[in-house]
Amino acid sequence: MASSAYLKLHLAFYLSCVFSLSLAQNSIQLPLKAVNLGNWLVIEGWMKPSLFDGIPNKDLLDGTQVQFKSTKLQKYLCAENGGGTIVVANRSSASDWETFRLWRNDESSFSFRVFNKQFVGLENQGQGTTLVAVSNDPSDSETFQIIRNEGDPNRVRIRTTSGLFLQAQSETLVTADYEGSSWDDSDPSVFQMTIKSRIRGEYQISNGYGPERASQDHRSTYITEDDFSFMSSNGLNAVRIPVGWWIALDPTPPKPFVGGSLQALDNAFQWAQNHGMKVIIDLHAAQGSQNGNEHSATRDGYQEWGEANIQDTVSVIDFLAARYANNPILAAIGLMNEPMSPGVTLDNLIRYYQMGYDAVRKHTSSAYVVLSNRLGPADSKELLSFAGSLSNVVIDVHYYNLFSDSFSSMNVLQNIDFIYNQRSSDLSAVTTANGPLSFVGEWSGAFAVQGASMEDYQRFAKAQLDVYGRATFGWAYWAYKCDANYWSLKWMIENNYIQL
Repeated sequence: MASSAYLKLHLAFYLSCVFSLSLAQNSIQLPLKAVNLGNWLVIEGWMKPSLFDGIPNKDLLDGTQVQFKSTKLQKYLCAENGGGTIVVANRSSASDWETFRLWRNDESSFSFRVFNKQFVGLENQGQGTTLVAVSNDPSDSETFQIIRNEGDPNRVRIRTTSGLFLQAQSETLVTADYEGSSWDDSDPSVFQMTIKSRIRGEYQISNGYGPERASQDHRSTYITEDDFSFMSSNGLNAVRIPVGWWIALDPTPPKPFVGGSLQALDNAFQWAQNHGMKVIIDLHAAQGSQNGNEHSATRDGYQEWGEANIQDTVSVIDFLAARYANNPILAAIGLMNEPMSPGVTLDNLIRYYQMGYDAVRKHTSSAYVVLSNRLGPADSKELLSFAGSLSNVVIDVHYYNLFSDSFSSMNVLQNIDFIYNQRSSDLSAVTTANGPLSFVGEWSGAFAVQGASMEDYQRFAKAQLDVYGRATFGWAYWAYKCDANYWSLKWMIENNYIQL
């Protein structure tokens, strides 16, 4: 009996020690001072444009929006009614219906997606010659080569897989049966191409280089352990790492995505441990695109994440939680970055957040679950009631004095006052006594004032540190590295623009 009691006491003491050690391993000193490792595992071309320099026809990547004006008719091609019927050439000016989004097959071969999301092709499943926009999936009859003039690359002819060219025979008749080869203005197959906008994200760089040339070198060189040493020695104690949905299928994700991001994330955990830091994993790119922005790895800028994508997105969260739940360096998992209202409905988002939360809780009770507020027309407090019923959750808000016309007319003092007044009020509204924690998951030292001095930037950064330091979970600067200096925390620190 004495021996049995001793064993029970010894076991209880052992379990108590293990439990205490587990708590110590998972303890997080809040609020966090973090930085986003943007443009590492999810590419954002504006942050390092030179990454795209080696792509042939790099101005015609997936999602590029183009318009075509017949040199003969001086009218623009148009998907009548935005799609679902014929393509005409009768518009004197170009807007949405006259704009086509490229799906790139190779460096000169494309499909054209129209406003209502159909693809331009030939009538009768490719058996006819009249141009229509009725197919929901591109095939050979929806595939075209853009032939660019050597002297003027925006003067183009468009060739079908049969070898014949599109021609604007009249304002109401566009066909794919022209055999000529001149570049004269009077030639009905010649068009002046206008590039309206471009996307430069993960999809574009991977599909632009192609699976054989797309390289993993960027992931092994852009962020290294030396960077973690720099971050830690300058007062940061955490990193927020954007990842894409394809990480769950590494090392062989579906084309055009390239493997290697999972190994890089594993490395980040080891480097963070070596330098006393924590890791927040953030699902930045959900399959279908939750906001249509390049950082969601969209192919063409359409926001298509919805109810049909929920289960697949939950599976990515489950994969990440299963892999890292027992790692003491894991601070949190962000379920989705910047879902956009109204395309992502509140009902679908809450349903997904509940399922994503449950997926994380299957593997860990201590890691925080981060719920990003919706961008666009949405109430910043709309998640508070839902989140109040969950444990260890965080509301993520992103604050930039940019991306709105109201900031373009502000001077330095007005920007600083906006932080101390409006942003302070905004943050207080999502910081509740007994509810979820608050997290300013993205902010920057960049603002819209032209000709601002070094002292101006220092004061603006200090104002944000003062206010965002009140967030109960912490803050994360966007980003650690960037070609645009004021977006680069590393540059800001090295040049004494910011002191943490």
